[in-house]
Amino acid sequence: MSDSNPSFLGRISLAVGTFFSILGNGEFAADVLRLRNGEKVGAAPAPTAPAPAPAPQPKPQPAPVLKEATPDAALQLLGLLQRDARFIDFVEEDIKGYSDADIGAAARLVHEGCRATLREHFTIRPVRDEAEGSRVTLPAGFDASSVRLTGNVVGSAPFNGSISHRGWRVDDVRLPKLADGHNAKVIAPAEVEL
Repeated sequence: MSDSNPSFLGRISLAVGTFFSILGNGEFAADVLRLRNGEKVGAAPAPTAPAPAPAPQPKPQPAPVLKEATPDAALQLLGLLQRDARFIDFVEEDIKGYSDADIGAAARLVHEGCRATLREHFTIRPVRDEAEGSRVTLPAGFDASSVRLTGNVVGSAPFNGSISHRGWRVDDVRLPKLADGHNAKVIAPAEVEL
């Protein structure tokens, strides 16, 4: 490719680079405008006031360190939900043949057992104290792991919006200790009646 006659791909690269240069550099944009109007480039009068300093760029965040979760606690919780609420039995049951009343009655029992298990082994609190529907302002630097933005998310914080769900967080975990050699993958042993 020669400078006097760039190829098609070279012109695309030049156009994209020029586009971003125009957005980021006011003097360059003025030179391009003068060039388009047939004026001599560099003939602009000297600016009378210094240009404002560019806003400081935020420091890039380091990549999160990923750690592998061991499945034992999750399997233990499944076992507790099965023991106290027959949760897996309920979820694995084919309910197509049951009436809504039968399903509702079973769901009520499963709900009560699940709720009791969660309350026995976890202290669960809302992430936000405000009522759902309340208007809130999220400042710059808000904890994005605790608050998920939904809807038309544009721009940067502060964000103003309404709470559509208060969220949940666990303040305390009280799972039973497991004996050495416990097979956590067996969340409910098979039962053999003699």
